[in-house]
Amino acid sequence: MPGSRAEPARATTAGAGGGGSPAGVTIARADYLWFVDRALAGMTDIVRALGDELANRRPALEGANSAFVILSHCLGVMEYWGGRTVADRAFERDRAAEFAASGDVATLVQRTEAARQRLRHDLASLDADGDAGAVPAQLGPEPDPVPYTQRKGAVLLHILEELYQHLGQMELTRDVLLAGPAD
Repeated sequence: MPGSRAEPARATTAGAGGGGSPAGVTIARADYLWFVDRALAGMTDIVRALGDELANRRPALEGANSAFVILSHCLGVMEYWGGRTVADRAFERDRAAEFAASGDVATLVQRTEAARQRLRHDLASLDADGDAGAVPAQLGPEPDPVPYTQRKGAVLLHILEELYQHLGQMELTRDVLLAGPAD
């Protein structure tokens, strides 16, 4: 948490020339996890405040997702990218099920805490010297190469990107639901 220092988890990225040299970006695991925890706390606060009924309701906007779906998707992101690509842990992801998820908020909050703890454990698999290394080869090439399919440090940034993007989406979802129907 803030103020604590743990072994650094280096996020190494290709240099400007694309030669794969480390860019020298370093963040302590504790600092990284503080940001993850902050995003997850924001999301769980929202679903708790909405309660079971509203947390499972989709706003009346084309393609909108419920807060429950959004958080379920974020848990899938953490499991796949943190577990599968950082820790090289076997994980069978059902992305379509994430977008059809519904249920009670208490269980979702428990699942969120379990996923948070798993991510902490998954990050412990990074090399002790902070070398984030390459992701497992079985991910395969992307049509448009992105660093998070190549380096574990970039995977960690991708997880944060997804969590904060979806936290904002969830805040808007909450606001639309609480505003009620438009006049």
